[in-house]
Amino acid sequence: MIYRFCRSVLRILYKLAFRLEVTGLEHIPSEGGVLLCSNHIALLDPPTIGIMLKRKVHFMAKQELFQVFGFGWLIRQLGAFPVKRGGVSKESIKTSLTLLRNGHVMGIFPEGRRVKGAEESMIGKKGAATFALRSDATVIPVAIIGTYKMFQKMRVVYGPPVDLTEFKESGGPDAAERATEKIMASIAELKKR
Repeated sequence: MIYRFCRSVLRILYKLAFRLEVTGLEHIPSEGGVLLCSNHIALLDPPTIGIMLKRKVHFMAKQELFQVFGFGWLIRQLGAFPVKRGGVSKESIKTSLTLLRNGHVMGIFPEGRRVKGAEESMIGKKGAATFALRSDATVIPVAIIGTYKMFQKMRVVYGPPVDLTEFKESGGPDAAERATEKIMASIAELKKR
């Protein structure tokens, strides 16, 4: 209930403030585990990639946010769960895999930090690929295009699922690394649209 209310309000605000334009929603499955893998340019990115979806999107958020009175409760209602700074804890890994295996949608930023402007290297960490390979979730690449300047157009492009079958079947110590490269290449391709 709180999630749907906040999503509706944010849809209106984002349309007015950032002229949000979304394409590719047809690529997101209506059921089953889905991992949205997006580039990360600003603090506003989590709602940006989630508010136009019909399904609730879950995100990791730094543990300190859950200690802020009232705010911790709110972000839990909005689908966030805590992760310790400096690395992903066993508990957050377990929560992520449980969400995906139980057919939920999770958003993740494979780069692990905000990257913008000339820094755009599109080098991802292996976490997203590891979650995908261990959960069999559908991986949807997402590109956020724009600058969050008032009344300038922001775009979100959802791409077709990234096929990671070859990495699941071959396995090996570098499977997650190769899967990460494929996911990041898919996001980079969407950013050119």
